[in-house]
Amino acid sequence: MSANLVALWYLVASVCFILALKGLSSPTTARRGNAFGIAGMTIAVVTTLAVVAKGRLDLIVVAALAGGSVGTYVSRRVQMTQMPELVAAMHSLVGMAAVLIAVAVVNDPASFGIADPLPTGNKLELFIGTFVGAITFSGSVIAFGKLAGLGRHFRPFSSAPVVFRGQHWLNLALALAMIGFGIVFFMAEGKAWAPFIVMAAIAFLLGFLIIIPIGGADMPVVISMLNSYSGWAAAGIGFSLNNTMLIVAGSLVGSSGAILSYIMCKAMNRSFISVILGGFGAAEGAAAAGAGEKTVRSGSADDAAFLMANAESVIIVPGYGLAVARAQHAVKEMAEKLIHKGVNVRYAIHPVAGRMPGHMNVLLAEAEVPYDQVHEMEDINSEFGTTDVVLVLGANDVVNPLAHEKGSPIYGMPILEVARSRTVLVNKRSMAAGYAGLDNPLFYMDKTMMVFGDAKKVVEDIVKAL
Repeated sequence: MSANLVALWYLVASVCFILALKGLSSPTTARRGNAFGIAGMTIAVVTTLAVVAKGRLDLIVVAALAGGSVGTYVSRRVQMTQMPELVAAMHSLVGMAAVLIAVAVVNDPASFGIADPLPTGNKLELFIGTFVGAITFSGSVIAFGKLAGLGRHFRPFSSAPVVFRGQHWLNLALALAMIGFGIVFFMAEGKAWAPFIVMAAIAFLLGFLIIIPIGGADMPVVISMLNSYSGWAAAGIGFSLNNTMLIVAGSLVGSSGAILSYIMCKAMNRSFISVILGGFGAAEGAAAAGAGEKTVRSGSADDAAFLMANAESVIIVPGYGLAVARAQHAVKEMAEKLIHKGVNVRYAIHPVAGRMPGHMNVLLAEAEVPYDQVHEMEDINSEFGTTDVVLVLGANDVVNPLAHEKGSPIYGMPILEVARSRTVLVNKRSMAAGYAGLDNPLFYMDKTMMVFGDAKKVVEDIVKAL
């Protein structure tokens, strides 16, 4: 395949990727966006195979089939509640791929069409691609552990921030050391394996240390941030391989992930710089008090059905408990029955509800909930004060009034103001704390009625009562 034809097909693939991002900006066009993304990646892969057709194409095909088989197996088995962990795992693989490619280039530049010894420009690209890839890998592994709830086995995976004295200064020292060894690698003659390996090892450690102090409430931001890192790692290696498709695709992923991270930080009243630097400069919040001897008012599904059926307006707040119970279809059926009775039903979505950006939107879209019923936090918060009943399904941190109290670990984070409504119904399995490890004063208010049990079973019982 001629160079011009390769450039043309890469251009077509790039346009498909841009259209994919455009489509994913709205739930109504998300399927079309995914289709464009699949088409673009197919074109990119086929074109790249044509470029290397004179090489060991058999090994590439075997590796692609092996990877594709594993991917197919995982995609068929993974549950919606495990999607955040899967995303983190995918990010880690991209980061490690960037590191391994850099190692291969340093070992044998000629195989990649690069002069030996390596030109200084290529060394700079390898340095950037390696340390970003290494940070992405180890950071994504920690994010995976936090999302998978492995904190009970290994403390760095705890959903609570893992901090120690001098942590930020240690991170700064490691970052300077990493850059120092990178400069030595950049300036040295020959392969300079020693500074390259030390630089990569420090980057792996730095990724670990940057993510462990980030608490559970901020994990959706971490996911989008690591997505950005993986894109920049791919782009950096694209320069080393002189592959324009990798540069374009990596840059699109990196920039879109960075923008998403910034938007989510703004929505949560978090400092973007603080989050990407592992909470550097963030205020140290005091742990919230436990439930103690507080009492709650509990009721049944029949009680909840009676209250909602006799209300003029109901707002449903979906949370991670909804995802765990896979109750989205039952919730849609419940909403339809309420609407049939003349109740104004809407859904309120917090930007960090669940474990990754858009988690609740995806669940509701899967159940084909009409998009005009789904409202973002900034659009619906002013409506809670005039709402008769709010039904909170498995949500905790995103409705926690502790966000208004100084000293709380989530102080300053905007929440769904459900406590302003006339009646609050909260469905939870138990009184256990949320992902951020905080008790919730909302559960003990006089206007709140707890309905304990699995979200799907409770909602199905509500539907029967209606």
